[in-house]
Amino acid sequence: MSTTSTVSTAPVKGDSPISAAAAARSAVRRRTALVWAGRIGLAAFVLGGWQAFTAWGIVDKFFFGQPSGIAQRLVDLFRHGTEFGSFYANIWTTIQEALAGFALGAVTGVVFGVALGQSRFLADVLGPYIKMVNAIPRIVLGSIFIVAFGIGVLPKILLAAVLVFFIVFFNAFQGVREVDRNILANTKVLGASQLQIIRHVTVPSALTWIIASLHSAFGFAIVGALVGEVLGAQSGLGLVIKTAQNNFDPNGVFATMLVISVIVLGAEWLIGKLEHRLLSWRPPAPSEAANTI
Repeated sequence: MSTTSTVSTAPVKGDSPISAAAAARSAVRRRTALVWAGRIGLAAFVLGGWQAFTAWGIVDKFFFGQPSGIAQRLVDLFRHGTEFGSFYANIWTTIQEALAGFALGAVTGVVFGVALGQSRFLADVLGPYIKMVNAIPRIVLGSIFIVAFGIGVLPKILLAAVLVFFIVFFNAFQGVREVDRNILANTKVLGASQLQIIRHVTVPSALTWIIASLHSAFGFAIVGALVGEVLGAQSGLGLVIKTAQNNFDPNGVFATMLVISVIVLGAEWLIGKLEHRLLSWRPPAPSEAANTI
C-alpha cells in the first residue's frame, strides 16, 4: 500500500509582487492620512486655544488678535480692499517684486557661485568683498536703495535679489567645490572644453545644492519685498502690514501674514515640482523613497 502526497505549487497570493506593491501603497496612504491628521489637529489645537484664551480674557485680543477676528478681517480685506487699492492688487505687487528679485538673485548667485567655485583666483580676489557685503544689515541696504531709487518697485526687487543672491551663491559655490575631481580629470582627458565641462559636469553635479537653496530663497525674496515696502512704498502687503500696525489692528497684521504664508507655501510646492523634474536622473535618497507625502 502506497500513499501519494501532492504538494501544491501554486503561488501564494499574499507573497506575490502585486500584493507587496499594494501593501506598500496602502502603507503610504496610511502615513499620508496620519500626517494630514496631525497637521490639521495641531492647527485646530493652536487656533482653538488662541480663540479660547482671548475669549476668556487670559490673552488680550487688543494686542494679540483673535482667530475669528482675523478671519473676519481677511474677508473684509478681500471684499472692500485697502486705502491703497484692492487687496488683490497689493498681493500682486508683492508677488511681482518677490518673483523679480528671486529670479535676479538666483541667476546671479548661480553665475557667481559657479565662476568662483571653478576659479580659485577669482575666489581669493572677490571672496573678502562678498563677505563684507554679506555682513551689511539688509535693512540698511533697503534704506540705501530707497534713497537712491525712490519708493517704486525697483528698490524692493533689489533688496529681494540681495537676500536671494547670498543664499544661492554660497550653495552653488560649495556645490561646485564638491564635484568629483576624478570625473573632471576624465572629461578633460576626453577632450571636453571648459564650457562643456560646466554644462555637462559641473552644473548638473551642483544642481542638488542649488535647488536646495531655492527652497528657502523664495521666502527670503518675500521678506526682502516686504521690508522694502515697510520702509517706503505706494502699495504692497508690507504697506498693508505697516498701516495695520499703526492703527493698532493686530487682526489685520495676522490676516496679511496668513496670505503671505499661503503664497510662500505655493511657491515651495512649485519649487518641489521643479526639483523633481530637474533631478529626475538622480536616484532617490532613502528619505525620499521612504517618505512620500
